[in-house]
Amino acid sequence: MDAPIGHFDTAAPAPDYLDELIRPVADAVRQWHGSVPAEQIIYVETDPQWADTAVFVEHYGQELLEQSANCVVVAGKRGGGTTLAACVVLSTTRVDVNGVVRRQLGARKASFASMDTATGETGMEYGGITPLGLPDGWPVLVDSAVLDLPYVLVGSGRRRGKLLVPGKAFAELPGAVVLEGLGVA
Repeated sequence: MDAPIGHFDTAAPAPDYLDELIRPVADAVRQWHGSVPAEQIIYVETDPQWADTAVFVEHYGQELLEQSANCVVVAGKRGGGTTLAACVVLSTTRVDVNGVVRRQLGARKASFASMDTATGETGMEYGGITPLGLPDGWPVLVDSAVLDLPYVLVGSGRRRGKLLVPGKAFAELPGAVVLEGLGVA
């Protein structure tokens, strides 16, 4: 099958490639229920040597720069407690951690989680974190601009492989909160 965006040698419905996904992501695809059928979530095989954004878009399609999202883990702290959350923003923007995220989490201080925390808590590889298959109860903060795209390229939980997800599906993820201005230029 041809991928709806980009130029990939291997593209197929994610339910057909569960063995290529880490367990929490495979479980999320397997248990998917929403207005977007799971078969519309597409797994594409990618080479980790081309993971850097500039090289990635040069190899797989320049249009992907405007159709990709980053998923980053943040930590909000208040009164000795820490809340972990995922933030999904277009790759052409950055997460407003000290404004939108801090207020949404009701935190006194918010910051990006350390690599060890992000990978340890999600079970995903750094550079491949995806909003599908996150731990139960995590808020998933999604910039509203992500929903406007027909398809969005995100991580698959591993550095090898990506997911192409219809933009509107991000609003249906467990714990999703759609926010204006989460991603800033």
